[in-house]
Amino acid sequence: MNAGTVDDLLTRELRDDRIGLVDATGREYDYHWLCTTSWKAGNFLRHSGVREGVTVGVVGDGPLALLACFGTTLLEGTTRFDPPTDLADEGDFRTLVAPVESLADYDLPRGAQRVGYGDEPDAPDVHHFDAGLWSENPSFPPLSIDPDTAILTDGERTVTHEAVLEAARGVVEDTGLEADDRVVVRAPLSDPRTVAAGVIAPLLAKGVIVLSGDEDESDGERETYAVSSEEVGSVPEPNRIDLESVSFQ
Repeated sequence: MNAGTVDDLLTRELRDDRIGLVDATGREYDYHWLCTTSWKAGNFLRHSGVREGVTVGVVGDGPLALLACFGTTLLEGTTRFDPPTDLADEGDFRTLVAPVESLADYDLPRGAQRVGYGDEPDAPDVHHFDAGLWSENPSFPPLSIDPDTAILTDGERTVTHEAVLEAARGVVEDTGLEADDRVVVRAPLSDPRTVAAGVIAPLLAKGVIVLSGDEDESDGERETYAVSSEEVGSVPEPNRIDLESVSFQ
């Protein structure tokens, strides 16, 4: 797919009923849902001040965490998966998206917003991500994002849309990843290489992102690739995309 920035992977023209995402319980979501709900996430997070130049912390590895990343991306913000709990001195940190029961564990900079998902929050200053998604407008204004815009950070390294897409294209070319191939994420999303190989590469190929977890019920015989480090040992999938093979220029 000829994408210049990651938002090009979530456009109206790409919505269809092909499976694009599978969660750790085996529940399937099609590309229509993935694109439309990502737009809703962007519209919702805009109310929390997400924009270019700010960082959004995202805690978790399920579909809602992924949607928070996509919504941040559409707003030209930078996602940091699983940030540390002490963020008070992070001047560009704007919003934390996390399970409601985890929000209190984080010390945020003055003015930063808390967005919870899962149970409905009791605190009036906490926004409820789940409710916001279903009430938001399922469309998004046309975008013109510069490829040099930052998209991901791990606190030490920040990568751009261009760098993530180039790394993902390298994965697609090296593996021969094709439409409907399933890629299981078995490495932490806090590593930008995991996002490039396990999320962006399948989107480029029109494949399927499979999110694993403690209650992983994915069928290893159906999955094609696993994104992981060789240090973790064997994986049930027939092919591995080793994180060490994923590089950013």
